Amino acid sequence: MTKQIQPGVTVTTISTKKFKTIRILVRFTTRHSAKTAAARTLLTSLLETNSLHFPTQTALSKELAALYGASFGINVAKKGNLHQVNVSMNVVNGNYVGDENLFTQVLSFLKEILFSPNITNERFDEQTFQLEQENLMAYLGSLEEDKQTWASLQVQELYFADDVDQKIPSFGTMAGVRECTATSLVATYQSMLQEDQVDIFVVGDISANEVEQAFESWDWPKTERVHPEIFSEFDVTNVIREKTVIEPVVQAKLNLAYHLDVYYDDVFRFPAMVFNGLFGGFSHSKLFLNVREKESLAYYASSNLDLFRGMVTVQTGIDSKNRNRVLKLIHEQLDALKRGEITPLELQQTKERIKTQYYLGKDYAQNLMEKVYYEAWLPKAKKSEEQWLEELAAVTKEDVQQLANRLSLQAIFFLEGEDEHGEA
Repeated sequence: MTKQIQPGVTVTTISTKKFKTIRILVRFTTRHSAKTAAARTLLTSLLETNSLHFPTQTALSKELAALYGASFGINVAKKGNLHQVNVSMNVVNGNYVGDENLFTQVLSFLKEILFSPNITNERFDEQTFQLEQENLMAYLGSLEEDKQTWASLQVQELYFADDVDQKIPSFGTMAGVRECTATSLVATYQSMLQEDQVDIFVVGDISANEVEQAFESWDWPKTERVHPEIFSEFDVTNVIREKTVIEPVVQAKLNLAYHLDVYYDDVFRFPAMVFNGLFGGFSHSKLFLNVREKESLAYYASSNLDLFRGMVTVQTGIDSKNRNRVLKLIHEQLDALKRGEITPLELQQTKERIKTQYYLGKDYAQNLMEKVYYEAWLPKAKKSEEQWLEELAAVTKEDVQQLANRLSLQAIFFLEGEDEHGEA
């Protein structure tokens, strides 16, 4: 059950006896921007570390321990044009520990975190700020050491070369973090609290009435809140952007990015899901079987479908000398799907794997919340279980073939390894 407690602030209760815990998510959503991504990320670190009345991380940890070891965390995410700050808690249901006031105590903790950050004289605590800024910069600096992640970020930056916002990841950049100050982050915090769309979710054995009454008592700023377009548009070009970086790595990375004009609420959403499963989404996919297994040309080979940015990416780990052979093989797998070279067994296997993922997702509180969240932003995407399964079952070989022919290669990133003599 979803209730709007004021414009731009909603509360959704998913009452279920499936879990012995209560999961709470407070999500702040605004438009993703290169200018604010790093500041919002650093802000989450400050809010997560301490607060005005729990001024140290030790004090905050003790409070969580007193709440029967409740887990608590804040992170950022990007979905299409949206930038999200997610404040989440997971706590045992008070009914199981004989504490009927536990939910109220947990909400008091969350309210402290969100409405009483460690700010004095219009600036965050300087010691906390300095420490978290250094930690975030160290994390961003370490990303290049994870070559698989780094290559994925590089191909997306290449793909969105003309989009200053989309080419920046959810956590921002090192330069963006350096620009932050203990004072500027106060403005970032106030903007989030006053301007972001706020969606609150509570999943567990609890009544909607109890949840709604609790959050209605919070003093949410009565301001005009944003509700940006969720999908990221992309201008297709006839020029494929290519970039090669040479580093002393044992395993080279060859990543590709295709444009696919299909989105989450599109009628071709299910054919796109099946296409991705056949292309590189599962262990029976063409990329996995033919590039990795049959030809033994890749340590890994897979594809990923992004229905919020209209793109398909391919990730492979290879030996540098096999770059052209692997690229040719990837093209051949896509061409095979374009020609409709799909057996009835392959089609059925893929649908079964997607169906299994769907049912497994229903056992996770986070998935239940995400489903409600995106259906609220995209009412056309809302489907009952029966409708969802029917649309999946209705996908034909011809649908997949049609989808494959809509892909347009836009970017190729190659991380080339060099040998011990420094030669590629």
